[in-house]
Amino acid sequence: MEQQDILEVRNLKKYFTARTDFFGRPTAYLKAVDNVNFSMKKGETLGLVGESGCGKSTIGRTIIRLYKPTAGEILFNGKVIDNQTEEKQLRRNMQMIFQDPYASLNPRMTVGDIIGEPLDIHGLAIDGERRSRIVSLLQMVGLNSEHANRFPHEFSGGQRQRIGIARALSIEPSFIICDEPISALDVSIQAQVVNLLKDLQEKLGLTYLFIAHDLAMVKHISSRVAVMYLGKFVELAETGELYGTPQHPYTKALLSAISIPDPVIEVNRKRIHLVGDVQSPSNVPVGCAFRPRCHCAIAICAEQEPLLIDAGRGHMVACHVIHKM
Repeated sequence: MEQQDILEVRNLKKYFTARTDFFGRPTAYLKAVDNVNFSMKKGETLGLVGESGCGKSTIGRTIIRLYKPTAGEILFNGKVIDNQTEEKQLRRNMQMIFQDPYASLNPRMTVGDIIGEPLDIHGLAIDGERRSRIVSLLQMVGLNSEHANRFPHEFSGGQRQRIGIARALSIEPSFIICDEPISALDVSIQAQVVNLLKDLQEKLGLTYLFIAHDLAMVKHISSRVAVMYLGKFVELAETGELYGTPQHPYTKALLSAISIPDPVIEVNRKRIHLVGDVQSPSNVPVGCAFRPRCHCAIAICAEQEPLLIDAGRGHMVACHVIHKM
């Protein structure tokens, strides 16, 4: 029996107003997310990668309703998330770990109160249960009971992110959006946090949408990977498939930038350098958005937008050149 999708995103769009006229009416839009489709199974991790400004974080924030979608549908456990969805119930099942572990924690609250606040809001623990639940959560993320009485500024960046993870886990969600949870941390700490997230996933049966720049870390934690460019998915495949046989020129360029810990291979490896800068999401080129930077563009790339089509073995690619092969 096929497992039901825990999350399904259909034709999702999120546009921000870029310019208005004299009367305040929008005259131009920034297309942060433009017609994105994907689904996720319970217990899997979907890695979401791409350059800054491609719309990765906007997808995560729109799914959890920090942003209201411009168009499209988001289904969680088979039910549509819309304006009628009770926000409290949504938060009970879906949580977010933010990029900056310091800015996302209230500096005037102790760690115990930060973790305990969701418990109070959802009525999940009272009196003595609350304290024991907080201590249990701290121990689960590698901290101890003494840390409950301290304030966020007394911790290192890695410890603060562990507090953020504990807060997200406090109400026992089934789905967590990890919005670049390691990008603000020291390199030596990043692997520890990723390994912690993997251990928690195995222990609690969590589902992750893992948004990041670090392609090596994404490979380590993800079961599938989606590559974004200017608000659209250009490639989506199983992790081994995408890293082993990348199809889209943009994906190949991104993967060529990953350092290999072997000096002989690294010296002889050819890096793919992209020409030019990323186009503005408010002025996306006609046809293929990647065309101005692509070394293998053909005539049709300037005329038609490529569709995300299965190129074989469930490997989805949006590229006219690949489709013609």
